[in-house]
Amino acid sequence: MKILVLNCGSSSIKYKLFDMTTKEVMAQGGIEKIGLPGSFLKLTLPNGEKKILEKDVPEHTTGIDFILNTLVSEEYGAIKSLDEINAVGHRMVHGGEKFAKSVLIDQEVLDTFIACSDLAPLHNPANLKGVNAVSAILPNVPQVGVFDTAFHQTMPDYAYMYAVPYELYQKYGVRRYGFHGTSHRYVSKRVCEFLNIPVEGTKIITCHVGNGGSITAVKDGKSVDTSMGLTPLEGLMMGTRSGDIDGGAVTYIMEKEGLDATGISNLLNKKSGVLGVFEKSSDMRDLESAAAAGEPRAVLAENMYFYRIKKYIGAYAAAMGGVDVIVFTGGVGENQANARSGACEGLEYMGVKVDAEKNKTRGVEAIISTDDSKVKVVVIPTDEELMIASDTMDILSAK
Repeated sequence: MKILVLNCGSSSIKYKLFDMTTKEVMAQGGIEKIGLPGSFLKLTLPNGEKKILEKDVPEHTTGIDFILNTLVSEEYGAIKSLDEINAVGHRMVHGGEKFAKSVLIDQEVLDTFIACSDLAPLHNPANLKGVNAVSAILPNVPQVGVFDTAFHQTMPDYAYMYAVPYELYQKYGVRRYGFHGTSHRYVSKRVCEFLNIPVEGTKIITCHVGNGGSITAVKDGKSVDTSMGLTPLEGLMMGTRSGDIDGGAVTYIMEKEGLDATGISNLLNKKSGVLGVFEKSSDMRDLESAAAAGEPRAVLAENMYFYRIKKYIGAYAAAMGGVDVIVFTGGVGENQANARSGACEGLEYMGVKVDAEKNKTRGVEAIISTDDSKVKVVVIPTDEELMIASDTMDILSAK
């Protein structure tokens, strides 16, 4: 079975084509700058070489058409005909309370998803464009929606509710939803296979740390708490997002700076986090170099960043009554040794000991804790696309 996985953003489309008999990636790439001048498709050839194809892509249907034509092209094709694509799996960002698992997309699902767009005004409409584009070009190919929020629907009410007037939840769905669910689900399941331990009875803290970051407490394979909230702004300090901040500070800044709701949202989502404190870049690689060179603001930003991760690890160990495994994933979690050691430093009292030598790993599955560490600390590279493809295959097989 061949499955095409699409991740449609507001001005980009990422894709991967899987042969699910072997789980092999047959083709992958992405289109950037949709609707903007200089749009292009960047693809990875089987030998690992990158190729850029420039083309005007005014909107998503043109983009998906461009991807499909590339998949069957003589020069860069991976398949002979589009008939070989058995299904399309979509990353869908916000499913609200409506979706607790992946679903076969029909009109009813789309209507419900559209109703959740208030909660993710940037992401959901873009996801929808991808579904509509596939429907227009490949009307007979089944499509499956895999939701970022679905894995967290197992959280208990006392973990997901905010202590604001209850009617705000009833009227507008104001509560914690959490994100990166597909990644947290993949790595929490995969780490149990990797360590050869049962899912049941295991307490795992998964740290998805990248430009956006979130931490999840996973007990018996289910999410019981997560650091992102109603939106992806809450929780950790991120590349450009503030993470946790006092609501009173928010209104104070609005008053002092003369900002409206859009203005403060822009400040907290796009100008804060690492970029806000360090001021030179939101990229953790730049921050790491500057901190190593002793730049005071870089050192401060890095300390804040690691400290926030550590606080959440401690909180979730308390929430679950202990922890057996801590997993690092995401661009920073998989590749940056000092972020992992910095987040775990001082947790020895909890039975967490990181082995400095083993921690030098990058981008591969590895145990980085010492042999006598009570808590296993593990790096598991995430594979959200494979998870989406697997869900898609499972749903089609059950039909």
